[in-house]
Amino acid sequence: MQLRYNFRVTPDAAQRTALAQAFGCARVVFDDGLRLRQQAREAGEKYISDGDLSKLVITQAKATEDRAWLGEVSAVVLQQALADLNIAYRNFFASVTGKRQGRKVAPPRFRSRKDSRQAIRFTKNSRFKILDNDRLRLPKIGDLAVRWSRTLPSEPSSVTIVKDAAGRYFASFVVQTGEDEALPPVDTEIGIDLGLTHFAVMSDGTKVTAPKFLRRAARKLKRLQQALSRKTKGSNRRKKAVIKVARAHARVADTRRDWQHKLSTAIIRDNQAVYVEDLCVAGLGRTRLATSVHDAGWASFTTMLEYKAARYGRTFARVDRFFPSTRMCCDCGRITEKLALNVRAWDCPCGSHHNRDVNAAINIKAAGQADFNDRRAQVRPGLVPAPRSEAVTRQNAARATRSVAGIAVL
Repeated sequence: MQLRYNFRVTPDAAQRTALAQAFGCARVVFDDGLRLRQQAREAGEKYISDGDLSKLVITQAKATEDRAWLGEVSAVVLQQALADLNIAYRNFFASVTGKRQGRKVAPPRFRSRKDSRQAIRFTKNSRFKILDNDRLRLPKIGDLAVRWSRTLPSEPSSVTIVKDAAGRYFASFVVQTGEDEALPPVDTEIGIDLGLTHFAVMSDGTKVTAPKFLRRAARKLKRLQQALSRKTKGSNRRKKAVIKVARAHARVADTRRDWQHKLSTAIIRDNQAVYVEDLCVAGLGRTRLATSVHDAGWASFTTMLEYKAARYGRTFARVDRFFPSTRMCCDCGRITEKLALNVRAWDCPCGSHHNRDVNAAINIKAAGQADFNDRRAQVRPGLVPAPRSEAVTRQNAARATRSVAGIAVL
């Protein structure tokens, strides 16, 4: 399995300048390639192949006066930027023709220097190297200081340097994990019902309270947003205020991610099989509960469970979202009428008294076990999470990154 390991890097002033130049050159190559293909389409010409596009926007462009500065950065960075464009086009064509599952993918858009996220990628061809002094050597950039929080399980095949909206730099390594990471087998299996009041309710009765990280930081975020709105547009003080807001949001996201990693690791370690409900997060995100739904982060949590189960030799399955786990009695199987959200407990005519969430978790576990044992239960099998692509598509198009042929990414 391929995994992505992220580490914070702290470039000095000269290295930040070199990275900014590399970000800009990669962006220009991407935009030039996109512009040529759009012009060919408008002119009724055939689609420009990947090889011809590389010659036009990289090889021949370096010989011109307007693009001579492309030679000041690593050629691998430019080639990978063009590879991102090709991937974005392939994903778009696959979505239009119906070969790609999930939501429709929009065509690639032009990159901007004002984008909140800037990224460049180095492959083995660039000969990047991790030095003995724990620094990362990148061609035409220098030796970056890396804050190593853990060791890499194998030699990385590529590294992506990312600058986020908060102005932080990260090195993201793609590594191949070994096959000897399977955990010792255990006898317990568990079903999980995800919610808002309780983030997760287990089939054994365990309840995990929703931490609500965004709600807890709402007062500080409100104060920073108000300070930002009072700054003059285009001023340096407004730029500093934007970074403060981005850092506050990044702190919330980092805290949520760390908490979800710890919880998902504990669940996978203690259970041989994990079953969850396949929730429609995109649909719930358009309701009046949108803020709470996005604050919970169900999609990222289930993705963590999925790739960790595959990594450590556990079983993971998703129960169909239309499975009536809440309304079905876990004792007799009777399906009652639809329950309002404020109804947290109900009685079955068979005499059983049910807690809404615990009953749903028990039913999810039973349905997952039935599917695993080929009992024809209505269960949708989980997909393998795919890597987060550096290719740029519109933000409101196809955020799902799951693909049957994909890889798990941290």
